[in-house]
Amino acid sequence: MDSALAVHRLQFAFTISYHYLFPQLTMGLALLIVIMKALALKTKNERWNESARLWGKVFAVNFAMGVVTGIPMEFQFGTNWAPFAKAAGGVIGQTLAMEGIFSFFLESAFLGLFLYGEQRLGPRGHLAVAVLLCTGTWLSGYFICATNSWMQHPVGHRVMPDGTIQLESFWALLLNPWLVWQYAHTMAASVVTASFAVASVGSFYLLSKRNEEHAKEMVKLGVIAGLISSVAVAFPTGDGQAQLVAKHQPVTLAAMEGLFRTQEGAPIVLIGQPDVERMRLDNPLYLPKALSFVTHQRWNAEVKGLDAYPRERWPQNIPMLYYAYHAMLGLGTLFILLAAVSGALLWRGRLFKARPMLWILMLMLPFPYIANTAGWVTAELGRQPWLIYGLVRTADGYSVNVSAGNTLFTLIGFMGMYAAISVLFLFLMTRIIDRGPSFAHSGGATEGGPSLGAH
Repeated sequence: MDSALAVHRLQFAFTISYHYLFPQLTMGLALLIVIMKALALKTKNERWNESARLWGKVFAVNFAMGVVTGIPMEFQFGTNWAPFAKAAGGVIGQTLAMEGIFSFFLESAFLGLFLYGEQRLGPRGHLAVAVLLCTGTWLSGYFICATNSWMQHPVGHRVMPDGTIQLESFWALLLNPWLVWQYAHTMAASVVTASFAVASVGSFYLLSKRNEEHAKEMVKLGVIAGLISSVAVAFPTGDGQAQLVAKHQPVTLAAMEGLFRTQEGAPIVLIGQPDVERMRLDNPLYLPKALSFVTHQRWNAEVKGLDAYPRERWPQNIPMLYYAYHAMLGLGTLFILLAAVSGALLWRGRLFKARPMLWILMLMLPFPYIANTAGWVTAELGRQPWLIYGLVRTADGYSVNVSAGNTLFTLIGFMGMYAAISVLFLFLMTRIIDRGPSFAHSGGATEGGPSLGAH
């Protein structure tokens, strides 16, 4: 691979992976905040309002981080990936512009109203603002997924004589069959992240004997929402996404599953290490015939392996794709199991006293982020060697006039800048969580004593 291309890809991978740490929380958190506000209105329990204010502050900081880290990616289309932008700008420019003009401004405007307009708006008005904030956040996710879905499965376009791609059907772009399942899968995964974040913070409060009444409600909401969303990530959304990959990107499916040889009754591999040179998996543990059934609903159906395709069509980093995919699946299964066990303890009234499970819930905080990142790595590596599947190859989409040295210099700069703002982000998150949900109501004192950040 050309060294400049490799560094361009590394830079974009770094910036987009770091950026997505923030939207994946805010998209799911927006829905949970709506639920908190609705419960406050229904039950007249002020603790739900206080919890909504706490998570509104968490939302605001993550939203700001998402804006700051998202802007460089827009510029990278024109600097590092100019041929791609020139070829596809007539299509992806539509959805990216709509995301910025409609979703971003809707989201930012109603975030301000949510944070500072509660007293003037009243309970019903504040709930309405939370709903509109959630709408803007989820619309933003829709337009971004529409852009990516078109790159995965391009529809509604026409290739012009000069090689540029022009949009022929706006509705085909926005109703892309790939988009339906990708969007549902992505948003369900964001709710998983938010649910485990809420349950983690609630568990922290219970373990430290602070804000205990708020904490019980947070843990309850986080566990219930986490169980529902974790199941939804697996089925039907994950299954629907897998069916599309099997139909439209079968070579990607073979690489994800480590299926080197075409076979009938193909198994699903639980554990194994891919050896691309020898075309085999080392130390495999199989579920016999499961892949054939999942993809074709027949136990003995033939599933094409990598040997059925020329090597130039293979994803370029099969081991990383394989491990990312299995990390996503493994963590997703773990989330379902933990949420189910926590839900059973909650049902029996034992969860809030089960300190080992509270410790597990608290320490689970980073793992949905890992799973979401692994999921996007799977999607993007699986599309290779194409930028736009079947239309524009990655090797033809980067800016040849931008050298590897220039890109590496800016990449190091991004790393330094993101390291600095990460320190600020962690400081703000620690301060907000430390003050707790009762801070706004009581003027700063928490139920368990003075805040660490009070002085």
